This record gives sequence, C-alpha cells and structure tokens, in this order.
Amino acid sequence: MRKHVPNSLTCCNLICGCMATTAALYHNMQLALIFIICGAAFDFFDGMVARLLHVSSPIGKELDSLADVVTFGVAPSAMLVMASGSMLCPLWMTDYMGWFKFIGFVMAAFSALRLAKFNLDTRQSTSFIGLPTPANALFWGSLIVGQGDWLIRIPNGFLWIVVLEFVSCYLLIAELPLFALKFKTLAWKDNWIKYVFLLGCLPCFLLGWTCFAAIVAWYILLAVAYNVVVKK
Repeated sequence: MRKHVPNSLTCCNLICGCMATTAALYHNMQLALIFIICGAAFDFFDGMVARLLHVSSPIGKELDSLADVVTFGVAPSAMLVMASGSMLCPLWMTDYMGWFKFIGFVMAAFSALRLAKFNLDTRQSTSFIGLPTPANALFWGSLIVGQGDWLIRIPNGFLWIVVLEFVSCYLLIAELPLFALKFKTLAWKDNWIKYVFLLGCLPCFLLGWTCFAAIVAWYILLAVAYNVVVKK
C-alpha cells in the first residue's frame, strides 16, 4: 500500500495543474495561482515521501515529469495567454492579437524540454542546471496576479511580456548552475548561500501576491552572482 503514496501525491499535483489551467481559461488568475502553489507543495512532498518510505521507482519519476508539465508548464502558459489578450500592443498587432497571444504557450514547450533534460542529466542530483519549472511557474503566476492591473496599462506591454517570456524560456534550458535548497548539514560554512537566500526572501513577502516573482528573481540574481564572483 505504501508504495502508492508518492504516486498519489504526484497525481494530486497533476490534478492541481488541470484545475489551475481551467481557472486561468475562466480568467480567475488568483485561483489558478493558488492551484499552482498547491501543486508545488505536492511536488515537493512526493519525492520526500518516496525517499522516506524507500519506494522510489522509475514510473514515479516519469509520472512526476508528466504532472510537472501540466502544473508548471501548461497552467502558467494558459495564465500568460489569457492575460496577454488584455495588454496594450502596437497598432499593427491589434487586429491579430487573438493569434499573437498564443505565443504564451511557447513556455509550455520549453518547460517540457527542461523536464526531459532534467530526467537525463546526472549532474542535477544535488543542484540545478537551468531554472526549475516550479520556480518559473510561480514567477509568472505571481507576476500576473500581483501586477496584472499594471501590466495591462504599460505601453506595448505585450511586447515586453514576450521578451520576458523568451528570457525565462532560455533560463529553463540554459547551462546555468543554480543551488538547491537541500541541507546535508546545518553548518553556516556549507550552506551560507542558502541562508543568505532565505534571509533575502523575508522582505519579499511584504509584496503580497508578487512575492513569489520577487523571490524567484532574487534566487536567479544571487545564483548568478555566486557563480561569477565566488566560484570564479
């Protein structure tokens, strides 16, 4: 019986992704973000439970990736597509925004590519190479919910969002080392970069729904600075 517990949690992640996508298509962005957050929680605990119960399996790994494609690929892309339809754009794009907004689904494709690479990359057992899909999904969901009113007012906002989307798509598959929040010990010497990150996250929670976008941006900037300055 216990061997089915991690896969059940993974399926809950998948269901959250389906519900988040549905909420986004009905323009309920806040509810969509809540389901993405719930999916991220299930995604965190399924692996932990599998290790604690010693029931890790190849099917669990594959199921986890399939669930992540929906929750952290399709769902945030659906939010982006629906939000893009209300953004300002150049006059020459106005008549075709019904089609241009589907550029948002490019992110779903790159999320799938990122997950496929992760499954085959043996370097990512203790850290990440490229931006994890849950972090990318939380960034976009948080940005759309927290700054949605501002995004639809900025001139040519759609073009800026597309540029930002392509940047995030690149980060998903980039050869960019990023630290993981895994602690083998609690010693400062071994984990100082993680403690600095966690301390820097505290002020971000003052931003309301935008906090996750700020936390992910802080995570990327800190990791890049660590790679450039410390490791060099």
